[in-house]
Amino acid sequence: MKTPEQTTIHGAVRDGIVRSLAVIGLAGMALIHLLDLPGQLSETPYIFVLYLALMIASVALAGALIGTSDTRAWAAATALSALVVVGYVLSSTSGLPSSTDDIGNWSDPLGIASLFVEGSLVALGSAVLVARWMRVGAALAAGTGRVPGPRELHEPSGA
Repeated sequence: MKTPEQTTIHGAVRDGIVRSLAVIGLAGMALIHLLDLPGQLSETPYIFVLYLALMIASVALAGALIGTSDTRAWAAATALSALVVVGYVLSSTSGLPSSTDDIGNWSDPLGIASLFVEGSLVALGSAVLVARWMRVGAALAAGTGRVPGPRELHEPSGA
């Protein structure tokens, strides 16, 4: 059985690793869309604006995850990644308004890289969020009479 110190150290190391992976993934997501940005302004200006917003949000969330392991930052990073996957699928299946050039284009190297990075972020963020929600459920099931406080939910544990 682990001592409380070992659990705390283990949890902190694991949290640092998953946060680092998420930061790298968010940076990758911004880079992929930066590489795909040329031409978007003249072809579909609203997609150009969406790309810029995505890049800014990715960098901001990466910065937030560097500084904290807040559940809200994890939820936002997970949701942003999932929305980008949905946008890619829509653009490749039915097309987007004023943009039907990518229908059926599933072999684009940047698109494949995008799906890999964003899918990995959705999986990682979902795992972190589910683990935190399970801690709340375990605390309630244990009959401790209280739900873990915000500090306990937003910080890593060894569980």
